[in-house]
Amino acid sequence: MAADETSIKVSTAARDRLAQLAAESGTTIRSLVEDLAQGTPTQAEYAERAELARAELAAALGHAPSPEAEAQARALLERLGAAAHGPQAAA
Repeated sequence: MAADETSIKVSTAARDRLAQLAAESGTTIRSLVEDLAQGTPTQAEYAERAELARAELAAALGHAPSPEAEAQARALLERLGAAAHGPQAAA
């Protein structure tokens, strides 16, 4: 194992599922996990993105969106995300 590598312990079931997901994607478990780690924002990164979005909206609109408008936008994005990841998305 190289100096910049480590191992993680997961259940056999999780390892088998990761292997299946990796095979279906034509990749390795290692790449699958690394892509997840690199591609999934942390809570701090989400907060930073939200602040940047607020600043861009304020610059474009002349004012920041209200908390109510933010809540409505967040709910819409969550519904769209749920729809994209629901059973019909796999079809």
